[in-house]
Amino acid sequence: MKSLNTDRKFLQFALQYLTPERRELLESVVQMRTRRVTVVLEDIFRSHNAGAVLRSCDCFGVQDVHIIENRNTWNHHPDIEQGSSKWLTIKRYNEKPQNTTDCLLSLRKKGYFIAATTPRSNQSIEDIPVDKPVALVFGTEMKGISDKVIDMADMTCRIPMFGFTESFNISVAAAVSLHSLRQKLKTEAVPWKLTDDERTELLLEWCGKVLKHFEHYEKAYREKKFNA
Repeated sequence: MKSLNTDRKFLQFALQYLTPERRELLESVVQMRTRRVTVVLEDIFRSHNAGAVLRSCDCFGVQDVHIIENRNTWNHHPDIEQGSSKWLTIKRYNEKPQNTTDCLLSLRKKGYFIAATTPRSNQSIEDIPVDKPVALVFGTEMKGISDKVIDMADMTCRIPMFGFTESFNISVAAAVSLHSLRQKLKTEAVPWKLTDDERTELLLEWCGKVLKHFEHYEKAYREKKFNA
């Protein structure tokens, strides 16, 4: 049976069951979503930090988040993330001996430029090129990114700082970095928006989260289409 994931007619069918306000909100948000920038979190163990990063990703329109679990199991704090994970596409890497390698190789095959954040870098977050998709990697709260990330990254970078403290909290670092990259996408006029098929698929996914018993809508649409 053919998938309805990118069926625009099915999308219009499903959207009619939303309130006008909810439909307008979903359609306006999806227009600002991007996969041109993605976030990678390696071994984050503090749930409030993970939740805050997810919230920042949602706020800056970054759709995909990649979670690497080598030593620490990923948890997020629902009171801090404010339901943001519901709207994001989260990919977890926790089934192989070296999940960092698995994640970064997968992203590289998809054409991502891998930028790893560390306060020890001589390059600035502002130096990240955006002529191709960017995967921004953040490491564990105590030790930062692993040596494996440094070895595999296309560049390391830091957020410019002017005080005595060496680094920002990871949630603040993610927010500052994403703001910088979103501004750069805008000023350099690169094609950062989702494709038509990606928007359709994402809107249908969101409809499935908003409409209860979404499988009933799919069944009704198939029956309507078959009988037309």
